[in-house]
Amino acid sequence: MKKLTTGKIWLFATGQFGWSLLSGIISNWLVYFYQPDEASITQGQTVFIPQGLVVLGIFTVIGGITAFGRIFDAVTDPLIASWSDRCTSRDGRRIPFMKFAALPLSLATVLVFWSPVSKTSFVNAAFLFVMVMVYYFSITAYCTPYNALIPELGHDQQERLNISTVISFTFIAGTAVAYLAPAIWGTLIPSLSRVTAIRVTFTVMAVLAFVCMEVPVLTIKEKEYVNTVPTSDGAFGSLAATFRNREFCKFVGSDIFYWIAITMFQTGLPFFTTSLLKLPESMTTIYFVGMTALSLIFYVPINKLTPKLGKKKLILVAFGIFCIAYLYTGCLGTISFLSPAVQGLLLTAVAALPMAIFGILPQAVVADIAQSDAMTTGNNREGMFYAARTFAFKMGQSVSMLIFTAVSTIGAATGVGYRIAAFGAAAFCFAGAAIFLFYNEKKINGIIEHHSN
Repeated sequence: MKKLTTGKIWLFATGQFGWSLLSGIISNWLVYFYQPDEASITQGQTVFIPQGLVVLGIFTVIGGITAFGRIFDAVTDPLIASWSDRCTSRDGRRIPFMKFAALPLSLATVLVFWSPVSKTSFVNAAFLFVMVMVYYFSITAYCTPYNALIPELGHDQQERLNISTVISFTFIAGTAVAYLAPAIWGTLIPSLSRVTAIRVTFTVMAVLAFVCMEVPVLTIKEKEYVNTVPTSDGAFGSLAATFRNREFCKFVGSDIFYWIAITMFQTGLPFFTTSLLKLPESMTTIYFVGMTALSLIFYVPINKLTPKLGKKKLILVAFGIFCIAYLYTGCLGTISFLSPAVQGLLLTAVAALPMAIFGILPQAVVADIAQSDAMTTGNNREGMFYAARTFAFKMGQSVSMLIFTAVSTIGAATGVGYRIAAFGAAAFCFAGAAIFLFYNEKKINGIIEHHSN
Protein backbone atom coordinates (compact mmCIF):
# COMPACT_ATOMS: atom_id res chain seq x y z
CA MET A 1 0.00 0.00 0.00
CA LYS A 2 1.20 3.51 -0.83
CA LYS A 3 1.98 6.00 1.91
CA LEU A 4 -0.03 9.22 1.76
CA THR A 5 2.32 12.06 0.79
CA THR A 6 2.03 15.52 2.30
CA GLY A 7 0.53 16.78 -0.95
CA LYS A 8 -2.10 14.03 -0.94
CA ILE A 9 -2.92 14.78 2.68
CA TRP A 10 -3.71 18.38 1.70
CA LEU A 11 -5.82 17.21 -1.23
CA PHE A 12 -7.72 14.94 1.14
CA ALA A 13 -8.10 17.83 3.62
CA THR A 14 -9.58 20.06 0.91
CA GLY A 15 -12.74 17.96 1.14
CA GLN A 16 -12.92 18.82 4.84
CA PHE A 17 -12.76 22.53 3.97
CA GLY A 18 -15.75 22.06 1.68
CA TRP A 19 -18.07 20.26 4.04
CA SER A 20 -17.03 22.34 7.05
CA LEU A 21 -17.88 25.51 5.10
CA LEU A 22 -21.40 24.17 4.51
CA SER A 23 -21.66 22.95 8.09
CA GLY A 24 -20.52 26.37 9.29
CA ILE A 25 -23.24 28.08 7.29
CA ILE A 26 -25.94 25.94 8.88
CA SER A 27 -24.61 25.84 12.44
CA ASN A 28 -23.70 29.54 12.60
CA TRP A 29 -26.44 31.25 10.63
CA LEU A 30 -29.56 29.06 10.51
CA VAL A 31 -30.94 30.18 13.88
CA TYR A 32 -29.73 33.75 13.29
CA PHE A 33 -31.65 33.83 9.98
CA TYR A 34 -34.89 32.24 11.17
CA GLN A 35 -35.04 33.50 14.76
CA PRO A 36 -33.68 37.04 14.25
CA ASP A 37 -33.10 39.49 17.07
CA GLU A 38 -34.45 43.05 17.04
CA ALA A 39 -31.28 44.44 15.46
CA SER A 40 -31.62 42.13 12.43
CA ILE A 41 -35.31 42.89 11.98
CA THR A 42 -34.57 46.61 12.09
CA GLN A 43 -32.03 46.10 9.29
CA GLY A 44 -34.65 44.48 7.06
CA GLN A 45 -34.59 40.79 7.99
CA THR A 46 -37.89 39.08 7.11
CA VAL A 47 -39.40 36.81 9.78
CA PHE A 48 -40.15 33.70 7.73
CA ILE A 49 -41.42 31.24 10.34
CA PRO A 50 -43.63 31.66 13.43
CA GLN A 51 -41.69 32.73 16.51
CA GLY A 52 -42.15 32.04 20.21
CA LEU A 53 -42.50 28.92 22.33
CA VAL A 54 -44.93 27.07 20.11
CA VAL A 55 -43.66 23.47 19.88
CA LEU A 56 -45.18 21.50 22.76
CA GLY A 57 -45.37 24.86 24.55
CA ILE A 58 -41.63 24.56 25.28
CA PHE A 59 -39.47 24.96 22.18
CA THR A 60 -39.40 27.38 19.26
CA VAL A 61 -40.20 26.20 15.73
CA ILE A 62 -36.61 26.62 14.58
CA GLY A 63 -35.37 24.87 17.70
CA GLY A 64 -37.64 21.90 17.08
CA ILE A 65 -36.67 21.65 13.40
CA THR A 66 -32.93 21.82 14.00
CA ALA A 67 -33.09 19.42 16.94
CA PHE A 68 -35.12 16.87 14.96
CA GLY A 69 -32.69 17.30 12.07
CA ARG A 70 -29.79 16.41 14.33
CA ILE A 71 -31.65 13.36 15.65
CA PHE A 72 -32.45 12.26 12.09
CA ASP A 73 -28.81 12.84 11.20
CA ALA A 74 -27.66 10.79 14.17
CA VAL A 75 -29.95 7.87 13.28
CA THR A 76 -28.74 7.80 9.66
CA ASP A 77 -25.07 7.77 10.71
CA PRO A 78 -24.90 4.03 11.53
CA LEU A 79 -26.83 3.21 8.36
CA ILE A 80 -24.43 5.13 6.12
CA ALA A 81 -21.46 3.74 8.06
CA SER A 82 -22.70 0.17 7.64
CA TRP A 83 -23.31 0.65 3.91
CA SER A 84 -19.83 2.14 3.58
CA ASP A 85 -18.12 -0.58 5.66
CA ARG A 86 -19.81 -3.25 3.50
CA CYS A 87 -19.29 -1.48 0.15
CA THR A 88 -17.59 -3.61 -2.52
CA SER A 89 -17.17 -0.94 -5.21
CA ARG A 90 -14.07 -1.12 -7.35
CA ASP A 91 -13.37 2.50 -6.31
CA GLY A 92 -13.20 1.56 -2.63
CA ARG A 93 -15.54 1.69 0.36
CA ARG A 94 -15.56 5.46 1.00
CA ILE A 95 -14.91 7.49 -2.16
CA PRO A 96 -18.13 6.42 -3.99
CA PHE A 97 -20.29 7.84 -1.18
CA MET A 98 -18.35 11.11 -1.12
CA LYS A 99 -18.65 11.44 -4.89
CA PHE A 100 -22.43 11.31 -4.99
CA ALA A 101 -23.18 13.18 -1.75
CA ALA A 102 -21.33 16.42 -2.56
CA LEU A 103 -23.91 17.92 -4.95
CA PRO A 104 -27.12 17.31 -2.94
CA LEU A 105 -25.32 18.55 0.17
CA SER A 106 -24.38 21.82 -1.55
CA LEU A 107 -27.84 22.34 -3.02
CA ALA A 108 -29.63 21.59 0.23
CA THR A 109 -27.47 24.10 2.12
CA VAL A 110 -28.59 26.87 -0.24
CA LEU A 111 -32.26 25.84 -0.31
CA VAL A 112 -32.44 25.80 3.50
CA PHE A 113 -32.44 29.62 3.31
CA TRP A 114 -34.75 29.90 0.29
CA SER A 115 -38.20 30.09 1.89
CA PRO A 116 -40.99 29.92 -0.73
CA VAL A 117 -43.24 32.51 0.99
CA SER A 118 -41.90 36.03 1.57
CA LYS A 119 -43.59 36.47 4.95
CA THR A 120 -44.22 34.59 8.17
CA SER A 121 -45.83 31.27 7.27
CA PHE A 122 -46.00 27.67 8.42
CA VAL A 123 -45.43 26.78 4.73
CA ASN A 124 -41.91 28.12 5.19
CA ALA A 125 -41.53 26.03 8.33
CA ALA A 126 -42.59 22.88 6.45
CA PHE A 127 -40.23 23.64 3.55
CA LEU A 128 -37.40 24.31 5.99
CA PHE A 129 -38.06 21.00 7.74
CA VAL A 130 -37.73 19.06 4.47
CA MET A 131 -34.59 20.89 3.37
CA VAL A 132 -32.95 20.42 6.76
CA MET A 133 -33.59 16.67 6.55
CA VAL A 134 -32.05 16.54 3.05
CA TYR A 135 -29.07 18.55 4.28
CA TYR A 136 -28.40 16.27 7.24
CA PHE A 137 -28.76 13.06 5.24
CA SER A 138 -26.39 14.39 2.58
CA ILE A 139 -23.74 15.60 5.01
CA THR A 140 -23.82 12.22 6.74
CA ALA A 141 -23.39 10.46 3.40
CA TYR A 142 -20.24 12.53 2.77
CA CYS A 143 -18.70 12.94 6.22
CA THR A 144 -19.06 9.44 7.66
CA PRO A 145 -17.10 7.76 4.84
CA TYR A 146 -14.68 10.71 4.78
CA ASN A 147 -13.86 10.38 8.47
CA ALA A 148 -13.52 6.61 8.15
CA LEU A 149 -10.63 7.19 5.74
CA ILE A 150 -8.53 8.83 8.49
CA PRO A 151 -7.43 5.60 10.25
CA GLU A 152 -7.31 3.77 6.91
CA LEU A 153 -5.06 6.28 5.14
CA GLY A 154 -2.87 6.77 8.22
CA HIS A 155 -0.90 3.58 8.78
CA ASP A 156 0.54 4.54 12.19
CA GLN A 157 -0.20 6.97 15.03
CA GLN A 158 2.06 9.73 13.68
CA GLU A 159 0.51 9.56 10.21
CA ARG A 160 -2.98 9.70 11.70
CA LEU A 161 -1.94 12.65 13.87
CA ASN A 162 -0.56 14.43 10.80
CA ILE A 163 -3.77 13.85 8.88
CA SER A 164 -5.86 15.02 11.86
CA THR A 165 -3.73 18.17 12.14
CA VAL A 166 -4.14 19.12 8.49
CA ILE A 167 -7.86 18.39 8.30
CA SER A 168 -8.31 20.35 11.50
CA PHE A 169 -6.70 23.32 9.77
CA THR A 170 -9.04 23.05 6.80
CA PHE A 171 -12.02 22.47 9.10
CA ILE A 172 -11.34 25.68 10.99
CA ALA A 173 -10.60 27.51 7.74
CA GLY A 174 -13.94 26.39 6.28
CA THR A 175 -15.81 27.39 9.41
CA ALA A 176 -13.99 30.74 9.42
CA VAL A 177 -15.03 31.41 5.82
CA ALA A 178 -18.62 30.71 6.86
CA TYR A 179 -18.19 33.38 9.53
CA LEU A 180 -17.17 35.86 6.81
CA ALA A 181 -20.76 35.80 5.57
CA PRO A 182 -21.87 39.08 7.25
CA ALA A 183 -18.93 40.94 5.74
CA ILE A 184 -19.86 39.62 2.30
CA TRP A 185 -23.60 40.20 2.47
CA GLY A 186 -22.93 43.62 3.99
CA THR A 187 -21.21 44.69 0.76
CA LEU A 188 -24.16 43.43 -1.29
CA ILE A 189 -26.94 45.05 0.73
CA PRO A 190 -26.65 48.49 -0.96
CA SER A 191 -27.61 46.76 -4.23
CA LEU A 192 -29.79 43.94 -2.92
CA SER A 193 -32.27 43.44 -0.09
CA ARG A 194 -30.83 41.95 3.10
CA VAL A 195 -32.46 38.53 2.51
CA THR A 196 -31.34 38.35 -1.13
CA ALA A 197 -27.82 39.41 -0.19
CA ILE A 198 -27.64 36.62 2.40
CA ARG A 199 -28.91 34.04 -0.09
CA VAL A 200 -26.44 35.11 -2.78
CA THR A 201 -23.61 34.92 -0.25
CA PHE A 202 -24.51 31.38 0.77
CA THR A 203 -24.92 30.30 -2.87
CA VAL A 204 -21.42 31.45 -3.78
CA MET A 205 -20.02 29.71 -0.71
CA ALA A 206 -21.87 26.49 -1.58
CA VAL A 207 -20.38 26.44 -5.10
CA LEU A 208 -16.90 26.81 -3.61
CA ALA A 209 -17.64 24.05 -1.11
CA PHE A 210 -18.85 21.67 -3.83
CA VAL A 211 -15.64 22.10 -5.81
CA CYS A 212 -13.54 21.46 -2.71
CA MET A 213 -15.50 18.32 -1.73
CA GLU A 214 -14.85 16.84 -5.16
CA VAL A 215 -11.07 17.33 -4.91
CA PRO A 216 -10.30 14.17 -2.84
CA VAL A 217 -12.79 12.21 -4.93
CA LEU A 218 -10.94 13.08 -8.14
CA THR A 219 -7.34 12.98 -6.86
CA ILE A 220 -7.14 10.05 -4.42
CA LYS A 221 -7.49 6.45 -5.59
CA GLU A 222 -8.60 4.80 -2.38
CA LYS A 223 -7.48 1.26 -3.16
CA GLU A 224 -3.90 2.41 -3.74
CA TYR A 225 -3.69 3.47 -0.08
CA VAL A 226 -6.17 1.26 1.74
CA ASN A 227 -6.22 -2.52 2.01
CA THR A 228 -9.25 -3.47 4.06
CA VAL A 229 -11.85 -6.18 3.65
CA PRO A 230 -15.50 -5.06 3.68
CA THR A 231 -17.27 -6.20 6.83
CA SER A 232 -20.41 -8.32 6.72
CA ASP A 233 -21.94 -7.01 9.96
CA GLY A 234 -25.39 -5.41 9.86
CA ALA A 235 -25.77 -1.73 10.74
CA PHE A 236 -27.11 -2.01 14.26
CA GLY A 237 -25.17 -5.15 15.12
CA SER A 238 -21.98 -3.33 14.16
CA LEU A 239 -23.10 -0.25 16.13
CA ALA A 240 -23.77 -2.37 19.21
CA ALA A 241 -20.34 -4.01 18.90
CA THR A 242 -18.75 -0.58 18.63
CA PHE A 243 -20.36 0.63 21.84
CA ARG A 244 -19.13 -2.46 23.66
CA ASN A 245 -15.68 -0.89 23.53
CA ARG A 246 -15.48 0.66 27.02
CA GLU A 247 -12.81 3.22 26.22
CA PHE A 248 -14.82 4.41 23.24
CA CYS A 249 -17.89 4.80 25.45
CA LYS A 250 -15.91 6.99 27.86
CA PHE A 251 -14.69 9.14 25.00
CA VAL A 252 -18.15 9.45 23.47
CA GLY A 253 -19.77 10.33 26.80
CA SER A 254 -17.30 13.16 27.19
CA ASP A 255 -17.74 14.20 23.56
CA ILE A 256 -21.51 14.59 23.93
CA PHE A 257 -21.11 17.22 26.63
CA TYR A 258 -18.35 18.96 24.69
CA TRP A 259 -20.61 19.29 21.65
CA ILE A 260 -23.55 20.54 23.69
CA ALA A 261 -21.27 23.26 25.05
CA ILE A 262 -19.50 24.24 21.82
CA THR A 263 -22.75 24.28 19.81
CA MET A 264 -24.36 26.62 22.33
CA PHE A 265 -21.28 28.86 22.10
CA GLN A 266 -21.03 28.88 18.30
CA THR A 267 -24.76 29.36 17.78
CA GLY A 268 -24.78 32.13 20.33
CA LEU A 269 -21.69 34.03 19.17
CA PRO A 270 -23.59 36.36 16.78
CA PHE A 271 -26.08 37.07 19.58
CA PHE A 272 -23.35 37.53 22.20
CA THR A 273 -21.80 40.10 19.88
CA THR A 274 -24.93 42.06 18.98
CA SER A 275 -27.09 41.68 22.10
CA LEU A 276 -24.57 41.51 24.96
CA LEU A 277 -21.75 43.66 23.59
CA LYS A 278 -24.06 45.86 21.47
CA LEU A 279 -21.65 45.67 18.54
CA PRO A 280 -22.38 45.36 14.79
CA GLU A 281 -22.92 41.82 13.48
CA SER A 282 -19.81 42.22 11.32
CA MET A 283 -17.76 42.02 14.54
CA THR A 284 -18.77 38.36 14.77
CA THR A 285 -16.62 37.75 11.72
CA ILE A 286 -13.67 39.59 13.26
CA TYR A 287 -13.89 37.62 16.49
CA PHE A 288 -14.20 34.21 14.92
CA VAL A 289 -11.56 34.81 12.27
CA GLY A 290 -9.31 36.15 15.02
CA MET A 291 -9.98 33.01 17.06
CA THR A 292 -9.12 30.91 14.03
CA ALA A 293 -5.92 32.79 13.23
CA LEU A 294 -4.71 32.57 16.82
CA SER A 295 -5.54 28.87 17.06
CA LEU A 296 -3.36 28.15 14.03
CA ILE A 297 -0.33 29.36 15.99
CA PHE A 298 -0.81 26.39 18.32
CA TYR A 299 -1.07 23.70 15.62
CA VAL A 300 2.61 22.87 15.29
CA PRO A 301 3.26 22.94 19.08
CA ILE A 302 0.27 20.65 19.67
CA ASN A 303 1.49 18.25 16.99
CA LYS A 304 4.95 18.17 18.61
CA LEU A 305 3.76 17.98 22.23
CA THR A 306 1.14 15.28 21.76
CA PRO A 307 3.59 12.32 21.48
CA LYS A 308 5.32 13.57 24.66
CA LEU A 309 2.34 14.55 26.84
CA GLY A 310 -0.38 12.34 25.37
CA LYS A 311 -3.74 13.28 23.89
CA LYS A 312 -5.64 12.89 27.17
CA LYS A 313 -3.73 15.56 29.11
CA LEU A 314 -4.00 18.13 26.35
CA ILE A 315 -7.74 17.53 25.89
CA LEU A 316 -8.32 17.96 29.64
CA VAL A 317 -6.40 21.26 29.52
CA ALA A 318 -8.63 22.36 26.64
CA PHE A 319 -11.77 21.48 28.60
CA GLY A 320 -10.57 23.62 31.50
CA ILE A 321 -9.81 26.67 29.37
CA PHE A 322 -13.14 26.38 27.56
CA CYS A 323 -14.95 26.34 30.93
CA ILE A 324 -13.27 29.65 31.78
CA ALA A 325 -14.08 31.07 28.34
CA TYR A 326 -17.79 30.19 28.60
CA LEU A 327 -18.09 31.63 32.11
CA TYR A 328 -16.47 34.81 30.83
CA THR A 329 -18.89 34.88 27.87
CA GLY A 330 -21.83 35.00 30.27
CA CYS A 331 -20.37 38.21 31.72
CA LEU A 332 -19.88 40.02 28.41
CA GLY A 333 -21.14 43.58 28.43
CA THR A 334 -20.98 43.91 32.23
CA ILE A 335 -17.23 44.54 32.62
CA SER A 336 -17.19 48.32 32.98
CA PHE A 337 -13.40 48.84 32.83
CA LEU A 338 -13.14 47.21 29.37
CA SER A 339 -14.76 48.45 26.18
CA PRO A 340 -17.17 46.04 24.46
CA ALA A 341 -14.76 45.52 21.56
CA VAL A 342 -11.91 44.63 23.91
CA GLN A 343 -14.13 42.21 25.84
CA GLY A 344 -14.78 40.39 22.58
CA LEU A 345 -11.09 40.33 21.68
CA LEU A 346 -10.24 38.86 25.08
CA LEU A 347 -12.74 36.04 24.47
CA THR A 348 -11.07 35.45 21.11
CA ALA A 349 -7.66 35.10 22.77
CA VAL A 350 -8.84 32.75 25.53
CA ALA A 351 -10.72 30.38 23.20
CA ALA A 352 -7.96 29.98 20.60
CA LEU A 353 -5.85 27.28 22.30
CA PRO A 354 -8.69 24.89 23.23
CA MET A 355 -10.17 25.38 19.76
CA ALA A 356 -6.89 24.13 18.28
CA ILE A 357 -6.66 21.16 20.65
CA PHE A 358 -10.23 20.02 20.03
CA GLY A 359 -9.75 20.58 16.33
CA ILE A 360 -6.90 18.07 16.14
CA LEU A 361 -6.94 15.49 18.90
CA PRO A 362 -10.47 13.98 19.16
CA GLN A 363 -10.27 12.68 15.59
CA ALA A 364 -6.90 11.13 16.40
CA VAL A 365 -8.32 9.55 19.58
CA VAL A 366 -11.12 7.87 17.59
CA ALA A 367 -8.60 6.68 15.00
CA ASP A 368 -6.49 5.10 17.76
CA ILE A 369 -9.52 3.39 19.32
CA ALA A 370 -10.72 2.13 15.92
CA GLN A 371 -7.30 0.70 15.11
CA SER A 372 -6.88 -0.96 18.50
CA ASP A 373 -10.36 -2.47 18.20
CA ALA A 374 -9.59 -3.81 14.71
CA MET A 375 -6.39 -5.37 16.05
CA THR A 376 -8.26 -6.99 18.92
CA THR A 377 -11.39 -8.21 17.12
CA GLY A 378 -10.22 -8.59 13.52
CA ASN A 379 -13.18 -6.52 12.23
CA ASN A 380 -12.45 -3.38 10.20
CA ARG A 381 -15.31 -1.18 11.41
CA GLU A 382 -13.59 2.23 11.08
CA GLY A 383 -16.68 3.75 9.48
CA MET A 384 -18.88 2.60 12.32
CA PHE A 385 -16.58 4.07 14.97
CA TYR A 386 -16.80 7.49 13.36
CA ALA A 387 -20.52 7.06 12.79
CA ALA A 388 -21.00 6.09 16.43
CA ARG A 389 -19.08 9.17 17.49
CA THR A 390 -21.12 11.44 15.24
CA PHE A 391 -24.32 9.67 16.33
CA ALA A 392 -23.51 10.62 19.91
CA PHE A 393 -22.31 14.18 19.39
CA LYS A 394 -25.19 15.00 17.04
CA MET A 395 -27.57 13.91 19.77
CA GLY A 396 -25.67 16.35 21.94
CA GLN A 397 -26.07 19.05 19.32
CA SER A 398 -29.80 18.34 19.19
CA VAL A 399 -30.07 18.89 22.92
CA SER A 400 -27.97 22.04 22.57
CA MET A 401 -30.19 23.54 19.88
CA LEU A 402 -33.31 22.86 21.91
CA ILE A 403 -31.78 24.45 24.99
CA PHE A 404 -30.32 27.47 23.22
CA THR A 405 -33.38 28.39 21.16
CA ALA A 406 -35.58 28.02 24.24
CA VAL A 407 -33.47 29.90 26.82
CA SER A 408 -32.52 32.64 24.33
CA THR A 409 -36.13 33.82 24.38
CA ILE A 410 -35.88 34.58 28.11
CA GLY A 411 -35.53 38.32 28.59
CA ALA A 412 -34.82 38.78 24.89
CA ALA A 413 -34.63 42.55 25.23
CA THR A 414 -31.92 42.38 27.91
CA GLY A 415 -30.01 39.31 26.73
CA VAL A 416 -30.59 37.32 29.93
CA GLY A 417 -31.26 34.16 27.94
CA TYR A 418 -27.93 34.43 26.12
CA ARG A 419 -26.11 34.71 29.45
CA ILE A 420 -27.91 31.61 30.72
CA ALA A 421 -26.81 29.77 27.57
CA ALA A 422 -23.17 30.75 28.13
CA PHE A 423 -23.18 29.66 31.78
CA GLY A 424 -24.92 26.44 30.77
CA ALA A 425 -22.19 25.77 28.20
CA ALA A 426 -19.58 26.08 30.96
CA ALA A 427 -21.45 23.52 33.08
CA PHE A 428 -21.70 21.03 30.22
CA CYS A 429 -18.02 21.51 29.42
CA PHE A 430 -17.09 20.71 33.03
CA ALA A 431 -19.18 17.53 32.87
CA GLY A 432 -17.36 16.47 29.70
CA ALA A 433 -13.99 16.92 31.38
CA ALA A 434 -15.09 14.87 34.40
CA ILE A 435 -16.05 11.93 32.18
CA PHE A 436 -12.88 12.10 30.09
CA LEU A 437 -10.77 11.73 33.22
CA PHE A 438 -11.68 8.01 33.15
CA TYR A 439 -10.44 7.43 29.57
CA ASN A 440 -7.56 4.89 29.63
CA GLU A 441 -5.16 6.17 26.99
CA LYS A 442 -2.36 3.85 28.14
CA LYS A 443 -4.51 0.79 27.45
CA ILE A 444 -5.26 1.86 23.86
CA ASN A 445 -1.64 2.74 23.12
CA GLY A 446 -0.49 -0.55 24.65
CA ILE A 447 -2.70 -2.59 22.31
CA ILE A 448 -1.45 -0.70 19.25
CA GLU A 449 2.20 -1.04 20.24
CA HIS A 450 1.81 -4.75 21.08
CA HIS A 451 0.26 -5.64 17.72
CA SER A 452 2.63 -3.38 15.77
CA ASN A 453 5.74 -5.13 17.09
